[in-house]
Amino acid sequence: MVLVMGTNFLKFCCLSLLSLIVWFGGGLAIAADLENGAKLFGANCAACHALGSNRVVAAKTLKKAALEKYDMYAVEKIAYQVTKGKNAMPAFGKKLDPQQIEDIASYVLARADAGWSK
Repeated sequence: MVLVMGTNFLKFCCLSLLSLIVWFGGGLAIAADLENGAKLFGANCAACHALGSNRVVAAKTLKKAALEKYDMYAVEKIAYQVTKGKNAMPAFGKKLDPQQIEDIASYVLARADAGWSK
């Protein structure tokens, strides 16, 4: 009986520790940095996309309604386009690393949700 309770307790401790590692350790490693995203956006994107506009293709702004209309309202979709480019938009995948691109994409969504207001 003692061995069974010991085994169950050990399983419980291992699962608890694993959960903590995934919850805290894993989440922090991949969390987007909006402040960094703002800086990177200013340095790399604002020339064409100041305040969520689009100086090249006026209809395809970074406003929430446009992102939803063109099925781009997701960090993964924005990050993919920033990485690979599309049409008139250049690719930034060789200039920026994946974390920087994720920071920019998360910043764009946060600003879109806020209506690009200050």
